[in-house]
Amino acid sequence: EKMREKLESAFAEVNATGKFNAIDIYGLSEIEGPGVSNECILKKGNHIWEDHFLPETIDPKTGEPVGKGESGELVFSTITKEGIPLVRYTTKDITSLNHETCDCGRTHVRHAKITGRSDDMMKVKGINVFPSQIEYVLMKIPGVAEHYEIIVERDILDKIKVRVELTPKTFSDSMAELENLKRTIEKELYTTLQINVGVELVAPNTIPRSIGKAKRVIDMRKEG
Repeated sequence: EKMREKLESAFAEVNATGKFNAIDIYGLSEIEGPGVSNECILKKGNHIWEDHFLPETIDPKTGEPVGKGESGELVFSTITKEGIPLVRYTTKDITSLNHETCDCGRTHVRHAKITGRSDDMMKVKGINVFPSQIEYVLMKIPGVAEHYEIIVERDILDKIKVRVELTPKTFSDSMAELENLKRTIEKELYTTLQINVGVELVAPNTIPRSIGKAKRVIDMRKEG
């Protein structure tokens, strides 16, 4: 996600010149690779090529379709794939579908930006929470480093806390400035997740590093 944001920022600068326009393309190697969907120049969602792929969004727990416009796991059935046709193939990607005609004139259904993976999903206080949502919030806030840790516990009710590593420059700020930063992060997380999230600001190099994919979530409920 951090690298994606750097690329998007770089492309935005190039797009501003008017000489180049970068768009998002979505694909899966199991289906066809890149080209299952892509943005148009208006960038109001990815147009799915419905003459080849039939999309649905389902509840990843029950497999039942979600309501119109609601977020769910993206599922595809292939229409023109002859070698290995797929029926209701679950992608694990979480998004929502928009069936309205795009302002560009195309009528293909569009999907929103992928917000997470169903196999990463946590349910906290009855709300589906994805680590990618938390990361998206953190990476927008100046002074926050790319290392963080999500801790979920259960006392009587579920509690979620995020340990956020700061950059060396930010960590040297005054206590008042750090407290304001903490409140800002908590507010932004609540706006995104609609649940209260505790935030602990920690010094640089506090969060354990790992080789390969970083372990972001510690779910203490599973240990109990």
